[in-house]
Amino acid sequence: MKKPILFMTILLMTFSSIIAQEKLKTPPYLQVGDTIAIVAPAGILKDKQEIIEKAKQLAESWGLKVVLGKNLFNQNNHFSGTDYERCIDIQDALDNKNIKAIWAARGGYGSVRILDKLDFTKFKRNPKWIIGYSDITAFHNHIHTLGVESIHGMMGTSLTDELEDIIETVSSLKKAIFGDDLSYTIASSKYNRSVYSRIPFNAVEGQVIGGNLAILSSMLGSQSQLNTEDKILFIEEIGEYKYAIDRMLQSLKRAKYFTQVKAVIVGDMTKVKKNTTAWGSSIEQLILDVLPKDIPVLFDFPAGHELDNRALIFGRKIELTVGSDGQQSSIIFKK
Repeated sequence: MKKPILFMTILLMTFSSIIAQEKLKTPPYLQVGDTIAIVAPAGILKDKQEIIEKAKQLAESWGLKVVLGKNLFNQNNHFSGTDYERCIDIQDALDNKNIKAIWAARGGYGSVRILDKLDFTKFKRNPKWIIGYSDITAFHNHIHTLGVESIHGMMGTSLTDELEDIIETVSSLKKAIFGDDLSYTIASSKYNRSVYSRIPFNAVEGQVIGGNLAILSSMLGSQSQLNTEDKILFIEEIGEYKYAIDRMLQSLKRAKYFTQVKAVIVGDMTKVKKNTTAWGSSIEQLILDVLPKDIPVLFDFPAGHELDNRALIFGRKIELTVGSDGQQSSIIFKK
């Protein structure tokens, strides 16, 4: 009886791996004349009307029509309106067939509070691009579990910076939403780990997933938790102590995030706070100490809370080459 049981176990593991790597739905790429909605699922937009107007004008310069959430500039304590008000704007955008993309005005905190109040039934039938980063990671994770791609990229409040200072940020978002070829070549960090003991080639292929480290950690144990098997995990963070970053990574490790992941891409680790008791190593070494030693790790990818915030299509298969010893690293998105 043991052989049939063993066969079924192997079959189930194989089936699970296939499901984990199943191609996600790609929302229709935007075309001139399409309509997008700018909504605020999290933090307040106090005194940011002018910035959101700049974001609207940018999208319009690409030939898009823009509608603003009815409750966009509301305020309820920490948030841009009550949970109910924020839900109304997002639900309307999710359900409206004429809206082809939902662009988050800003992050901050609050997306997780409304995630389970939303109905994604119509969205699953007619998927559209969800765009944002930081706290919007909650949406990226949940949407990934629904089998739909999304875009980790700049938000409306990114226009606080001058356009000439965020050329690559803006350009990469435009390419992503309009379906242009997307690839990046970057200088390699001395901390890169370009080992390929699990893969016999010089490049790793897999769906890229992830987002903000704190939000990834907060998704653990919920229906929005990611399946990282055979995936390439991207992480970024801002304003945390090193011990807090270690704690979040340890939580992901205990949840088996790194057990069968193919590679890890580390984006910006911005404004890391100094504790009175020194951690004793660099942030890069802290990360390397947590991750398995037999997977590639790419550092310094320009995405996160810095001016250069390149767009990533979450759920899309990429080809990742991790360079070392002066070699360049590259990411190529597959179609």
